[in-house]
Amino acid sequence: MHMFFRTLLHALLSRFGPRIGHYDVARTRFVTSPTDLDILRHMNNGVYLSIMDVARFDMLHRTGVWKIFVQRGWYPVVVAETISFRKSLTVGQRFTVESRILGFDAKAVYVEQRFVRPDAAGAPEIYAHGFIRGRFLKRTGGVVPIEELLDAVGMAPENVTVPAWLLEWSDDVAMPATRAPAPSIWQ
Repeated sequence: MHMFFRTLLHALLSRFGPRIGHYDVARTRFVTSPTDLDILRHMNNGVYLSIMDVARFDMLHRTGVWKIFVQRGWYPVVVAETISFRKSLTVGQRFTVESRILGFDAKAVYVEQRFVRPDAAGAPEIYAHGFIRGRFLKRTGGVVPIEELLDAVGMAPENVTVPAWLLEWSDDVAMPATRAPAPSIWQ
């Protein structure tokens, strides 16, 4: 329930937040709450993924892309995601999630997200680093082709490219397109 209210709060805040370009870094601020914690008293690993969702929606709102999606009847879905942790976040700590679009492949968009706090000297320190591969679906059914997406939001600058390792990761973790029964690994 807490994440629902956090999402509503950030949806409201993003309406008044500074506007950014489609390919700029969006910085979304958060505070670790008691309901974010696990039994070890640091932020639960699953909460990081939920906060990444909230930060991506903030990015979509502040870039103006969300309005385009609503007008066209499109919505985003996560196809795959990965995250690495360096340091724990504890209750009451303020942190920022930096989100940016890395680029596209033939079917999807890639977003990089970093959980950042200032270190003792005030320099930004990365606590966790995540990547998502997402697609856009049509409310009427089907997937939004990348060409149609880029026609709607504008072509990406040349420096917006997906690293080769991330494309390889995407291929490695892709689920099969068919609905055949999965072989059991528990035998």
